[in-house]
Amino acid sequence: MFTDYSTAAQAAYSSLLAAARMAMLNRSPANLPGGFTTKTVHGRVYWYYQRKAPTGLAQVYVGPDDIATRALIEASRSDETTAKQAHLRKLSNAAAALGCYSVVPKHFRVLTRLADHGVFAAGAILVGTHAFLAYQNVLGVAWSEAGQTVDLDFAHAGRNLSLALAPNIKVDAHSAIESLKMGFVPVNEGTRYVKPDEPDFDLDWLTSRSRSGDEPVNCPALNVHLQPLRFMELALEAPVPAALLGSTSAIIVNLPDPAAYAVGKLLVAAERTGDGKSKSKKDIAQAAALIDYFVQRDPDAIVLMASSTQSRGPAWRKALNTGMTLLSRDWPGVHHSLKRLL
Repeated sequence: MFTDYSTAAQAAYSSLLAAARMAMLNRSPANLPGGFTTKTVHGRVYWYYQRKAPTGLAQVYVGPDDIATRALIEASRSDETTAKQAHLRKLSNAAAALGCYSVVPKHFRVLTRLADHGVFAAGAILVGTHAFLAYQNVLGVAWSEAGQTVDLDFAHAGRNLSLALAPNIKVDAHSAIESLKMGFVPVNEGTRYVKPDEPDFDLDWLTSRSRSGDEPVNCPALNVHLQPLRFMELALEAPVPAALLGSTSAIIVNLPDPAAYAVGKLLVAAERTGDGKSKSKKDIAQAAALIDYFVQRDPDAIVLMASSTQSRGPAWRKALNTGMTLLSRDWPGVHHSLKRLL
């Protein structure tokens, strides 16, 4: 269900990933649209980075007016910074030209704005079909049936701080989305943002379900509400960094562990009821592609993930068994290969 990328494409992505991760570490407020300004407080001058926000001007504190702060401001304007950004664009374009997966422009615009506001640094994880498509670059393969997606799905550990990547970081995803001025409107208590002119282009914010049930969970770390879902823990427990390519550059996002994503899709398919059943075939197809990859390239990883899922309790075992039944119905060859390992 997959073909290997060329050696050149795999090498290009590896170089891009390293460069994008370094760029992420060096990100500054100057990556956002706006400019530096000063403010005098009690007779002392301080520097801020000022940008337009839906509610007016927003300011990010940079530092006091001293040598270190002025050096930081000059560095953000330097030719070296510009050259690094140009180099990242060049690497991204080269990887795309060699066949690496690239995100469509309007989706990349949303993802870039969220990255600029630190949403992924604060623990957000890109899930859903966008993650599945991004695994092509991570694993160095092209899916035979990649499919398309118009939604953007994100997950965060919420109150489950033991799962969080960076529980002490707080950002404002809501303001980031509004600053795009693309017409997104929050619904479902803020767990989803919809575009009235594009009914299928939704931004969904998810988390794992706890004893509080299905009630939306406030997430101060992101300033959004999260919709709890069963079995979402698999996507949150061991995320991996990945570079997403766009037409203008590349950004770093967090993805679920790919073996966890594969097993998780079997569980999600088992949970589908009513109108959601029509989506189960897509869930199973994505699970099958990843399982096929792991059976051939890293069987221990998928066996360990399936075994650990079964050990989580009766509800997990039941959902996994149902998912395996659906897998045998739609992809009997992949099901047979996995059963042999188990």
